[in-house]
Parts: sequence; C-alpha cells; structure tokens
Amino acid sequence: MELLLDDDSTSLGYWLNWRFFLCAPIVIVSMCVAAFIIWKYEYSDHSEPDSKGNGQESSGLWYADEVWRPCVQEIHPICLMTYRIIAFCLILTALIVDIAVQGQSMFHYYTQWTFTLVAIYFGYGSLLSIHGCFQHHKSRTVYKFNNNEADAEKGPYASLACGETLNGVQEKKAQNYQEKYYVFRTALDCGHAFQVMFQMTAGAVMLTDFVYWCIIFPFLTAKDYKLSFLTVVEHSLNAILILGDTALNGMRFPWFRISYFVLLTGVYVIFEWIVHAYVSMWWPYPILDLSQQYAPLWYLIVALLHLPCYSLFALIVKAKYYMLSRWFPQSLECLR
Repeated sequence: MELLLDDDSTSLGYWLNWRFFLCAPIVIVSMCVAAFIIWKYEYSDHSEPDSKGNGQESSGLWYADEVWRPCVQEIHPICLMTYRIIAFCLILTALIVDIAVQGQSMFHYYTQWTFTLVAIYFGYGSLLSIHGCFQHHKSRTVYKFNNNEADAEKGPYASLACGETLNGVQEKKAQNYQEKYYVFRTALDCGHAFQVMFQMTAGAVMLTDFVYWCIIFPFLTAKDYKLSFLTVVEHSLNAILILGDTALNGMRFPWFRISYFVLLTGVYVIFEWIVHAYVSMWWPYPILDLSQQYAPLWYLIVALLHLPCYSLFALIVKAKYYMLSRWFPQSLECLR
C-alpha cells in the first residue's frame, strides 16, 4: 500500500515545521516515561506481586518455570511445547512468503516488525519449552536423587573411607551449590527476557491489528485497493497464535510492562524518521507522514491507543485466570 509523495522528506523544510515539533515531543516524552517506569519497577525490589500475580513484580520475583509450564497442572508441558513449535512453523512460513513477495521493503511496516517479533517469540518459546519438558521429566526422579544424596552425606566416615577428607566434601557441596545457582540464575534471566517479549509482543499485536482493521483499511486506503490473502494473514494470524499461547501458558501480565511496548513503537517511529530524512520514499502508513495537516493529532491518537490495546490484553489474561480459578482452584499454577 504505497502512497504518493506529497513533499520531499529529505528537504530541511519538511522537518523544520510546527507539525514535527509537536510530533517529536509526543514520541520522545513517551519513550522517556517508559524508560523511567522500567527503571523504577523492573530493577527495584520494592514492588511485590499479590497471590494472583496481578501486582507489579520486580524481575527477581519470577518463577523460572513460568515460561514453559502451562497454566493448570492438568495440561502437560509437552502440549504447550507442541503448540509453540506449530505456531513457530506457521508464522515463519508466512514471514518467508512475505519476504519473497515484498522483499526488503516489508520491514518499513510496523506490521512486519510485529510479525517478526512474534516469530522470534515462538522460536525462543519453543526452545524454552523443550528445555522445560526435560526439566519436568527430571523432576520425577528428584526424590530418589535426594535420598541417595542424603545417604551419601550421613557422616564423614564414608567419605574418609574412600580417601576423601571432610574439607573435600564441603568443597564439593559448595561447588555443586554454585553450579546449581548459576543454572538457576541463567534460567531466571532467560525466562525474564521471554516474559518481557510476551508482554511487548501482545501489546504490539493488538495495536497493529486494531489500527489496520479499524483505521487504515476502512478510512485511509484507496478506493480500488484490493485486500490480499497475505494481508489478511499478516493482520490476523499473529493475534490468533498469541491468544492461543496466552490460553495455555501460565505467565503473568503486569501493567508496567506496557513500557516495553511503548519503547518498541517509539524505536520504529524514529527509525522511519531517520530513513525518510535520507531517502525520499513513500510512507508505510499515512498517519506517519509529517506533511499531513493533522499529523500531530494522528501521533497523539496512536500514542494513546497503547493504553486500551495493552489494557484489553491484560483484561483477557485476568479473565482467563479468574475462570481457571473457578474451574481448577487446586491446580492453577499462577497461585503458587
């Protein structure tokens, strides 16, 4: 959906006008506020989650297994793993076809940024789920392992009989503890990054599909514009797959993570500004064109749309946990 050039975006006059000086603060201030919220809530230990996981948790309070364990115990982790692998194959196939049809120009669209992010999300999630399934299988033998370890540590005499000293036993235990802590810390960091990706992707998907189907398609497309099958897939498959994963996973959806969603959009807008400052080309979305008289209003509307889009998805997650707490009160994983 290419647009006719109204003004040369590479000229200095295109940027030195009142429209740009109104749009720029909207983007920059939003990103600064988002960065401050991330710094305040993500890297502080003052906020604690409630029993249902609706609070604003700091990164250290996440459970390492939330990224691969389903929301209820009746669902085996292999089900979530299978879903993510299938979703990754579907989204990757659609992305490859899109690249083959449109070429590099597709990455000027926020839709393709979101689509690529969804593909990365499911690819990364598949790896974490595969690892989680192995952990789930190993957990069945934990009790036996602990008993054997306890028998081996009943006293120093067994170790001394094998030529070991008491200090050697203590050093071995300390080394094992450090190795276990390193593995746990790595798993926690990987899980935290994945959960941030989930919340950022969910908001971006809602914004992409809402803006296209409710604003761009009905009001800002040419009269002879024909809706292709690939366009429908781009603006529906991502939401369907994310909602399916949301129904299965046991991850939380804290409000302050909207900040990552805002930063993603801000980075995209600044990227488009830089590209158009050096290359005179069509704008991927008419609402980004700074030569339009109502450009500041469009920028403000899209900025404000982040709130209802993220709120709608947060409401879906909250409704899911509410229903599961009524149907599966004893096995709901998020109430640990």
